Amino acid sequence: MSDFEALRKKVRKLQSRAAAAKMELHDLAEDLPVNWTEIKATAEKAFGAFAELDSARTELAALENGL
Repeated sequence: MSDFEALRKKVRKLQSRAAAAKMELHDLAEDLPVNWTEIKATAEKAFGAFAELDSARTELAALENGL
């Protein structure tokens, strides 16, 4: 598998992880004030997932433009 294909696969995996983190944050928000102490940890998890996704997308775009 080429680096390009491996990176595309990584981006798809990260998209799924980010979507799951978003839903977890959304579900937590709907249930507030129950489990309000989990807000910070859940938000940090979502932030990390989206930051990693953004980085991988940027890397993929650079690789695509270099082809």
